[in-house]
Amino acid sequence: MSLLTPEDGASDPSAGADLEVVEATTRPPEGLILPPRVEAELSETDGPLGVPGRPFDRRSPFFMGFTGALGVAVAYILVRGIVDIVSVLVIIGIALFVAIGLNPALEWLIHHGFSRGLAVIAVTFAFLCVIAAFIAAAVPPIAHEIHALTVNYPRYKADLASGKGWAGRLAVDLHLTKYLKGKATLKLPVAGGVIGAGRVVLSLGVATVSVVALTIYFLVALPAVQDLWLSLVPRTRRERVRLLTEEVFDRVGGYMLGNLLTSLVSGVLTFVWLVAFGVPYPLLLGLFVALLDLIPMVGSTIAGIVVSLVALTRGLPIAIGTAAFYVAYRFLEDYLLNPRVMKHTVRVSPGLTILATLIGASLLGLIGALVAIPVAATIYLIVEETVVPRQNGR
Repeated sequence: MSLLTPEDGASDPSAGADLEVVEATTRPPEGLILPPRVEAELSETDGPLGVPGRPFDRRSPFFMGFTGALGVAVAYILVRGIVDIVSVLVIIGIALFVAIGLNPALEWLIHHGFSRGLAVIAVTFAFLCVIAAFIAAAVPPIAHEIHALTVNYPRYKADLASGKGWAGRLAVDLHLTKYLKGKATLKLPVAGGVIGAGRVVLSLGVATVSVVALTIYFLVALPAVQDLWLSLVPRTRRERVRLLTEEVFDRVGGYMLGNLLTSLVSGVLTFVWLVAFGVPYPLLLGLFVALLDLIPMVGSTIAGIVVSLVALTRGLPIAIGTAAFYVAYRFLEDYLLNPRVMKHTVRVSPGLTILATLIGASLLGLIGALVAIPVAATIYLIVEETVVPRQNGR
């Protein structure tokens, strides 16, 4: 029985006979009358180049294995690319973090009649003034000490070689006198050390310039960046995400303000202590301590070691007293002052502040310690506003 309807066969009997031969191998069994829509689809697939074969079985072992291997390769390329540009991502993250932290100062200036461009110029100028003041305070004493070391180097070397003073006795105990007297050659990788130091200084300079430039850019374009971020959020959730983003910005700004406050306290106390005991260069060392104190937990420790070494010029008792002062101050700042300030500015508990700083320092070093508290505040805010209400059925 032909698949043609009586009307089709009657119109052209010879054509119907030819079609029956072809359709016997390409169409369903004889006697089956197909709906017009299916008949049209079959006629479209029967092209001049033959009939398409069966669809590829996506559940076959070869297809599944090839797709999995391709996915692993793409994932490897993405991860490798991220690892290769991790230093660039760190620079971008630091610049964005600093821009968000300085944004409250910009908003205050804008609220008092400044345009955003003028506010950025004012904040940048203030930052450059701080750097210039630090350089102005640092260059004269450093140049004086280098000159004094150059002039007095022969006498210092002779005293060490003869075992005079506590440094000379230490050199004798360490068997360094023969090197100081020139009777033995002390081989040091000077060239490699100079080249390595040059690379470090160059990398640090490039990174610093990049961070400053990106920070200025983010300060100018922060509203546009925020609008772009919100445009990626579904419209039904955009308002809530906007409020959460503004709260995160406020907490990061509060962290910057609190960190500057504790650094100012450490710098002032250092200046007062050094002036009271006659330690040289109190202003420079006070600025140095305030700068390093921006790094939580470890910054005050490094600054205390440096200041204690400088205090040796006034005698061993004053140096020991300075070290004890910094040990006590570090305890008060890291476990009492800093957590309580962060509790009111970032609204993070003191325990979480300490844990976040320790975890951040172990993961990313000094940079991790610097950004750990605002990251912890952001995570805590998201958990508090999204996860906890969902778990409570709200």
